[in-house]
Amino acid sequence: MYDPDFDRTDRKILAFLQEHGRASNLELAEAAGLSPAQCHRRHRRLEEAGFIARYETRLAPARLDLHVVAFILVAMEKGHIRDLSKFTNVVIDMPEVLECYSITGDYDFVMKVIARDLKGLSRFLIDKLMRLPGVDGVRSSVCLDEFKCTSALPLPE
Repeated sequence: MYDPDFDRTDRKILAFLQEHGRASNLELAEAAGLSPAQCHRRHRRLEEAGFIARYETRLAPARLDLHVVAFILVAMEKGHIRDLSKFTNVVIDMPEVLECYSITGDYDFVMKVIARDLKGLSRFLIDKLMRLPGVDGVRSSVCLDEFKCTSALPLPE
């Protein structure tokens, strides 16, 4: 949705916040070339206009003994529409599921899952995911190495 008030300075603020989420208003103002008061007003306007969805802290998985990331494709049974809300409501509450998307193609969902080890991933697949209502099949791929992982969005020029 186009916002006529969104300008280059707003992009500077958002770009800086994506990289430095804990920045003080003074640091943000310096990066945007504004006074602290002007920056604060713009920052609040961007929040209120919905440009900023939320603030979060990214944790280091290895420090929490979580070493396996997998991408899982989920196929639902034919006529799965009746079970769709049951499935999605349960998945939303599964802490192992970091991301889940409804997709086109041979599968219905793709999810990013994290586990302590391969045994933990296996338990998640067999004891949790494959037992959900409407699930017909799953296909998993274990991540060997991470080259890029970001939630930073490209900002329009």
